[in-house]
Amino acid sequence: MTATARPRVLVVDDDGALRLAIASLLDAAGYQTEQARDGPEALRKLQHQQVELLLLDIGLPGMSGLDVLAETRRQPAPPRIIMMTADDTPEILLRSFQEQADRFIRKPFPPRRIVEIANDVLSASPTATLPIEVVSARPEWVELLVPCTREAAGRLETVMAHLDANLAPDVRESIAYAFRELLLNAVEWGGKLDPSRTVRIACLRANRMLMYRIADPGTGFDIEQLPHAAIGQPADDPIAHMHVREAKGIRPGGFGLLTVRASVDELLYNEQRNEVVFIKYLDS
Repeated sequence: MTATARPRVLVVDDDGALRLAIASLLDAAGYQTEQARDGPEALRKLQHQQVELLLLDIGLPGMSGLDVLAETRRQPAPPRIIMMTADDTPEILLRSFQEQADRFIRKPFPPRRIVEIANDVLSASPTATLPIEVVSARPEWVELLVPCTREAAGRLETVMAHLDANLAPDVRESIAYAFRELLLNAVEWGGKLDPSRTVRIACLRANRMLMYRIADPGTGFDIEQLPHAAIGQPADDPIAHMHVREAKGIRPGGFGLLTVRASVDELLYNEQRNEVVFIKYLDS
């Protein structure tokens, strides 16, 4: 980071030692930092100075970090926001996401990790700030409208991983892989990385089952035609050609879906509705 471009970061945490440690690491990495011990102090500082990034603890005394997040999002030019918390229950996580937090990090974390996340958030393309609309934020039923960008897919993958944190590691890994592969297929192939288009994601959680539904915004993949690349794309569609896909950073398509089939218990494709559903059964 150059001396002429030093983004300003506000670190908000009631733990003075952690707050100082984070600020010191960010200062050493080339950022300008300010600190606040609670929500009202943070909001006062945000009113009087431009801040590019807000590191915000959720469990603040008095005014919670979630309330600070909601107030900050009402500002004309809000900063990018990373939420920090030891409370990663689905309700807390989904409310953070509903208020358009950019990233979520669970305490405790290696302090240097926060520098990596700050770099990632501030270096992301403008499309990374496009809102993800939360249709339903109930822990048992999550439904979202996601812009067709890889950045949005990455943010969503992080959230879903936290929601599944109570599952056995092998189950969580298989669900995460299936979700990531199918979502990226929808974003890249169906949405063609067009940020004006969205993918509808829904997740139903029951005692013995998890069901994910991904509604593709365009012709993207056809589960029945695996393992061909560029599934569902006509030969005259430019995105079906390898050099175009490489220029756009799009993966070949289709092959990863073979592994998805091995990762979940049921994988269903509805051509008429242009949606894919996968189900993972859980042990009682």
